[in-house]
Amino acid sequence: MHSKVLTHTVVLALIATLGLVGCSKKKTQQATGPTGPGATTSATPPPISGTDIPGGINISGPGERPAVSSADLEGRGQFTPVFFDYDSAKIKPSELPKLKAVADALKGNSKRLIIEGHCDERGTAEYNRALGERRAQAALAELKKLGIDASRLSTISYGKDRPLDESHGETAWSRNRRCEFVPLDK
Repeated sequence: MHSKVLTHTVVLALIATLGLVGCSKKKTQQATGPTGPGATTSATPPPISGTDIPGGINISGPGERPAVSSADLEGRGQFTPVFFDYDSAKIKPSELPKLKAVADALKGNSKRLIIEGHCDERGTAEYNRALGERRAQAALAELKKLGIDASRLSTISYGKDRPLDESHGETAWSRNRRCEFVPLDK
């Protein structure tokens, strides 16, 4: 009888321990380094994966990109971002020369290009992902008008997940409403 009570006590303790471990909160990583106005970051993006379909529409999951190598990422920052007005996917006339520079560079080689749509922190995650995709699609449409084959272009939206400026206020928000261009070797 004593061994049955002991066995039941051990089993209950084990179940309780497993329940507590299974329900524990995930640890979050605190941001380190400078933040605020004028701060710059040089963080390496997370691993890249995903799948493209013809026409430049990306069917990757949230936070994913088409598969690229580390050599492909060396071209990151080669092009000037295109910036947008609040809650808009319309390309401003002042931003068109930036897209022409991207098109001119692509005409001289056979590289593919990922167009990343970004938003500021205002709005829901879902809304900002959709807005970021509309911005990336607007840039893609303009590059097609400039003679770039759509099969060389793909889009991804990061919504508000990858701000260029993590501070709060109109200056930071205007820097975060953008499309960035990442050339790929193939």
